[in-house]
Amino acid sequence: MIIRVEVALDRRLPDPRGEGLIQDAAGLGVVGVASIRTADLVFLEGELGAQDIERLCAELLSDPVTQVAHWRRLDGEPAPAEDSQREPEGAWVVEVGLLPGVTDPVADQICYGAQLLSIAGLKRTATGQRYVISGHLNEAEVHRLAQRLLCNQVIQHYRLGPLQPHFPQPAAARADVELIDLNGLDDDALLALSRRRLLSLDVAEMTAIRDHFAALGRPPSDVELETLAQTWSEHCIHKTFKALITLRPSPPFPLSQSSERGSERGEGEWLIDGLLRTFIRATTEKVAKPWVRSAFVDNAGIIDFDDEYEVSFKIETHNHPSALEPFGGANTGIGGVVRDILGVSARPIATTDVLCFGPQDLSFDDLPPGMLHPRRIMSGVVAGIQDYGNKLGLPTVSGAILFDPGYTANPLVYCGCVGIAPKGRHPRQAHPGDRVVVIGGRTGRDGLHGATFSSTALTHETGVIAGSAVQIGDPITEKGALEVVVAARDEGLYTAITDCGAGGLSSAIGEMAARLGVEVQLEDVPLKYPGLAPWEIWLSEAQERMVLAVPPQKLPRLRELCARFDVELRDLGQFTDSGRLVVRYGERVVTDLDLDFLHGGLPRRRMNAIWQPPPGLTPVLVERAEARTTNQNDSSGLLLALLTHPDIASKEAVIRRYDHEVQAG
Repeated sequence: MIIRVEVALDRRLPDPRGEGLIQDAAGLGVVGVASIRTADLVFLEGELGAQDIERLCAELLSDPVTQVAHWRRLDGEPAPAEDSQREPEGAWVVEVGLLPGVTDPVADQICYGAQLLSIAGLKRTATGQRYVISGHLNEAEVHRLAQRLLCNQVIQHYRLGPLQPHFPQPAAARADVELIDLNGLDDDALLALSRRRLLSLDVAEMTAIRDHFAALGRPPSDVELETLAQTWSEHCIHKTFKALITLRPSPPFPLSQSSERGSERGEGEWLIDGLLRTFIRATTEKVAKPWVRSAFVDNAGIIDFDDEYEVSFKIETHNHPSALEPFGGANTGIGGVVRDILGVSARPIATTDVLCFGPQDLSFDDLPPGMLHPRRIMSGVVAGIQDYGNKLGLPTVSGAILFDPGYTANPLVYCGCVGIAPKGRHPRQAHPGDRVVVIGGRTGRDGLHGATFSSTALTHETGVIAGSAVQIGDPITEKGALEVVVAARDEGLYTAITDCGAGGLSSAIGEMAARLGVEVQLEDVPLKYPGLAPWEIWLSEAQERMVLAVPPQKLPRLRELCARFDVELRDLGQFTDSGRLVVRYGERVVTDLDLDFLHGGLPRRRMNAIWQPPPGLTPVLVERAEARTTNQNDSSGLLLALLTHPDIASKEAVIRRYDHEVQAG
C-alpha cells in the first residue's frame, strides 16, 4: 500500500516560499505568474492503518499550528480523511521529485521518526514538492518555469500533474570488473579514453600508467585506473601548484630566498620549483611561528589556543558542485569541512563562508548555455549552507557575499569550519594489524568522479556528463558520527583518522596506507543503492563517512559507541606492511597497486608563464555609483547609489537564515 501525503501551509496564511518563487520567476523573465502555493509531498509504503497515518501526519510530518496535512491512498481506494483541496480554476500543478538513486535524507529521517513513534508498518518513504501556479501562463511557459526554477534536472524530475514516487531499492552490488587494455594506444587514443571515463588525466599521465602496467605484463582493472585518476587529480594532489614553471621575463623582484625553490636560468628567465613550495609553504616556514602545530600535512591546519587547547581551521571551495546543484553543492561543502575538522580529532564549533555570484538581475538572454541563473544559484547555495549548519547546531559566525559578472558561469563557494581539541590528542599514524573501519553514512553513486570532475573546466555539457558527481548531504547522520569521533578520541580508540572526501574510500584508505600497505574487502561496504560496481563503491564520494585505523582490541568498544549514537560501523580489512594497496570484491582481487607508484609515480608538469606588470587600478565601484546619479556633485545620491550596490547592501536577509547564535559562541 502506498499513501500520498500533502503538507501545506494553512490557506489562510501567506506562503513565503511561493512569494519568493514569484520574485525569482520574474528575475528569470517568466512573467504572468499571479500566485504560487507550495506543499511538501511524502509517499509512504507499507502496511499502515488509518490511525497510524493520522498519527504520522499530526506528530511527524506537519506543524499543527501552521500546516495542514491531507493524505490518500494511491491504489484508488479513497482515504477516510481525504480533502479534495480544490485548486483555482486554470491553475497549473507541477510536482518535483528526486531521480532514482539520489540520496533522500528527509525520507530516511521519516523512517527513523516512525520507529521512534513505534509505527512498525512503514517500510519505505520518498519525498517531493508540489507547486500550484496561477496566472496567465501557457504550457510552454510552465515547462520553462519548472526547468529553470522549480526542478534541477541533474538530480530531480518533474511532471505536470501527479508525481510517481521512486522508492529506494534493496542495496546489492554487482561484481562487474572491467580490464582496460592500454597497450598500443597512442596519445590521441589515451586522451580519448581519459575523456570518456572522466579521468581528467593528460597524455603524460596516461602514458605513465600505460607503461607501468606494460612492465607488469597485464592491463589495469577499471578499479585501478579510477584509483590512479583520483589520486593524481588536480583536486587531490594540486598538480598546477606543484608544477615546474618557467617564467619569462624575470620579474623585477626576487621570487624566493632559497635557490632550491627558485633560480635564474639565463637572462630574463626564472625557474619556479612549484608555486606551493616557493610561495605559500615557504612563507609559513619563514615565519616559523611556534604556535603553528600543523600546516599542509593534515585534514586541517592546527594552531595553539592556550596551554590546554588547540584550534583547527579548514576552508575549501565547492564551486563546481554548486554550479550544477547549488543546494547540494553548498550543503556538502559545509559537511566536508566539518568532516575535515573531525579528521584532526577536533570538535567543530563554528562555520564560515565566502560566496561570489553573478549579477542577480542578469537577463536570461545573457546567461551562458546550460548554466543556472545566478538568482537560482544564490538561493540554493544560501539554503544549502543554512540547512547543514543549522541541523548540526553549528553557528555561522562570519563570511561575505560578493557579486561580479565573472562569477556567472562559475560561482565561488568557500566553506569553512573551526574546531577545538585538547592538545596532543590527534593520532596520525596507523600500524600494521590495525583494522580499517568506516563509520557514518552508506555508500551510494552520488559523488562519483568528484575529484576528477572538480579538476576539469565547467562547460554547458558538465551537468549531463558529470551529474553523478553531485552529492546530497545528510547532516543528521554526520552529527552522530561527530559525537562518536570525539568520544573515541577521548578514549584513545584509534591510531589514525581521515574523512571520505573526494575519491571516497579510495583516497581515504589510500592516503592512510601510503607508508604501510592495506587489504580491503569491498563486499563489506554498506550501500544505499543497488547495482554499484566495485569501482563505484571504491570511488564514491557519498557523504558523512569517516575512516579510522583501530587496534583490534579496541574495536569492541568502538562498536559500543557507534551503537549508542546509532551510527553504522563496518570493518573493511586491515593495514599491513606490504607496501601495496590490495582491494578485493569477494574472492576476486580488483586492485593490486604499488603504493610508491600510486603516490609517487605522477609525472611532474612543466609549464610556462609570462610576467606582466599589473595595470593601474581604477575605482570601478565609484564609477558605477556615479553613473547612477544624474548630478555627480550630489553627495546624497552618490551615497544612496553606493548603499544599493549589491556588494555593500545589507546581507541581513541571508545572515538571519543562519543560526549564528547557537551554542552561545
